[in-house]
Amino acid sequence: MALVLDEDQALIKDTAREFCASQAPVAQLRRLRDGADPLGYSQETWQEMAELGWAGIVIPEQYGGTAFGWMALGAVLEEQGRHLTASPLFATVVLGAGALLIGGSASQREALLPRIAAGELTLALALEEGPHHSPFGSALTARAEDGGWKLSGQKRFVIDGHSADQLLVVARTSGQPGNPEGLSLFLVAGDADGVKRTRSSMVDSRNAALIDFADVMVDENALVGEFDQAADILEPLLERARICMAAEMMGTMDEAFARTMDYIRERKQFGVVIGSFQGLKHRAADMFTEIELARSTLLDASSALDEDRGDIPMLAALAKAKVGEALHRVSLEALQMHGGVGMTDEFDVGLFLKRARVQEQAFGSQAFLRDRYATLAGF
Repeated sequence: MALVLDEDQALIKDTAREFCASQAPVAQLRRLRDGADPLGYSQETWQEMAELGWAGIVIPEQYGGTAFGWMALGAVLEEQGRHLTASPLFATVVLGAGALLIGGSASQREALLPRIAAGELTLALALEEGPHHSPFGSALTARAEDGGWKLSGQKRFVIDGHSADQLLVVARTSGQPGNPEGLSLFLVAGDADGVKRTRSSMVDSRNAALIDFADVMVDENALVGEFDQAADILEPLLERARICMAAEMMGTMDEAFARTMDYIRERKQFGVVIGSFQGLKHRAADMFTEIELARSTLLDASSALDEDRGDIPMLAALAKAKVGEALHRVSLEALQMHGGVGMTDEFDVGLFLKRARVQEQAFGSQAFLRDRYATLAGF
């Protein structure tokens, strides 16, 4: 169990911090938002990230990756969260490459992973269909037809789904929504006939999509993993997603806290720096404690992924729930300590709060994850 980064991971983290601060800061997110950029991220910046090796950071060397592992990827995602960096890294690498590494065939891995590692191919996971996270709630159907499959239905909150080259679509091939059995996973081209993608306007100015599948045909080779057994891919994939999202949330929380501390050291009321007020000192100390507790759960969960330990399911739920609770509190305190100006677009702190609320809901809210942890613990 590693609760600190090793030398290589620390170097990757430092590089990511420098890169995001100079090439993909909060100011870039503002430009993308204010200019209504159709892609939602900078293609040039994404290519630079791929050249740094981030797109292949968990991909084996035989497929063109660097295989630095999940703690290293988490370190990069943490820095992206710190700067609210918009990029397809999470959707393409954590979800897309992650699914192929778990359940992809040899031919699918050979065809797609090298392109992902090179930054040439982006993917998105089309899973959710309702307003809340429901891993096995898919009702979108896939029926065998003419030697292939016909997909019909709708997916919501598909991260980077409006621009992804390929979609990993969770479809029901038997059974009823809510049942883990009877799900299958398919690769679908983003521009396939019958696919209609509508970009969602998110409160955090990031990318998500509503996608309609109107009798979309794919061939038999589009199936990823075993027929009717996509749950065997989804379970470990979502555990990785929760840990990686917690890493991004940690960066968002760290930066919101740091900016708030800087503000209360400078802001004066009645000629006195407000950071000297005892009440604010106590609240700051409580926030710091919560952040460090959350950080320890995240590091343990990240190391569990690299070590392929048996406690990954519980640690994934624990890490995202704990980081989510701390982030919720810190983002609210940050806004309150800034006062009225924190609600204005002039100050970045409001952007961190908006991003935090979306992060908290992705792949399971605190309530969902507490219930999952209790269930895994036998309660």
